[in-house]
Amino acid sequence: MEQNEVILSVRDLEVQFTLRGQTLTAIRGISLDLLRGESLAIVGESGSGKSVFTKSFMGMLDNNGHVSGGSILYKGQDLAKYTSSAEWRKIRGHEIAMVFQDPMTSLNPLKTVGRQIQEAVELHQGLKGRAARQKTIEYLTDVGIPAPEKRYRQYPHEFSGGMRQRAVIATAMACNPEILICDEPTTALDVTIQAQIIELLRDMQKKYHLTIIYITHDLGVVAKVADRVAVMYAGDIIEIGTSYEIFYHARHPYTWALLSSLPQLGVKGEPLFSIQGTPPNLFKAIEGDAFAPRNPYALKIDYLIRPPYFELSPTHKVRSWLEDPRAPETAPPDTVQRMMARGREAADRV
Repeated sequence: MEQNEVILSVRDLEVQFTLRGQTLTAIRGISLDLLRGESLAIVGESGSGKSVFTKSFMGMLDNNGHVSGGSILYKGQDLAKYTSSAEWRKIRGHEIAMVFQDPMTSLNPLKTVGRQIQEAVELHQGLKGRAARQKTIEYLTDVGIPAPEKRYRQYPHEFSGGMRQRAVIATAMACNPEILICDEPTTALDVTIQAQIIELLRDMQKKYHLTIIYITHDLGVVAKVADRVAVMYAGDIIEIGTSYEIFYHARHPYTWALLSSLPQLGVKGEPLFSIQGTPPNLFKAIEGDAFAPRNPYALKIDYLIRPPYFELSPTHKVRSWLEDPRAPETAPPDTVQRMMARGREAADRV
């Protein structure tokens, strides 16, 4: 794999939905390069646009949604211009596959698990009969399902939650994709099973040379899996950098707020930190920085003009007026500073 080779390039992407005669702009001009072989985590509050953004790569927007601007370049094709099911069938699964949050809603309760995985093998790999069945059992083995020949014949309700998630991952892998999108893959699982699924995804990435996008609001998961992190707010990427840069050199006040919300940063006897206020109304045009009304560090210009990106390093950029040379020097909250200091000390020891 070529280092820093771009596998998918998004430019000025805008996605809109029509609801009750009104237009909601869910994605507001995002540009992003996805690098081959990397793990990219997209984080942010519920409703920030994480799932909508990635669903646009597969043509899976709801019927009232559409790409209203920008481009999604993949292997010389602009996916933003795709309109027919025939076009998207060439992309879904075989090129870009997705693992959804709730495996029970992803699996057909009336078909055996083995048959559902085998359908993907037959459709995307051209195998039939005994060869397809054998390949399906191989995928069940890969994802750590014991007694795969027996499990092949069982139905989803006979699997535990963790086993169902493994089966969904096996189905995605059976499509032989280049890019795997994992939409909250561990949210419905207990902590022990979460760790197993994360380790499984790492193993699958190495074995099948995958590029993985994780969609999550769990920063604990992000710290374990991500090479790079994109922080989303109100349909925009407001900060992006390596995992180390986001955790230990974050510069956007919203990123500071997310880090401050980590339970392990809480102080015994005191309430956990929470972000005050509510996200903006995306039915209306947003002036300035969308986070400004909730930002205790907001400047007057934040309410007037949308900040550009300021490049902090070749891999780290932030959309915040605090990085303008004319802005007052602003330090992160004390809790975040302490976490950053501990992280940098640990890195120095290594």
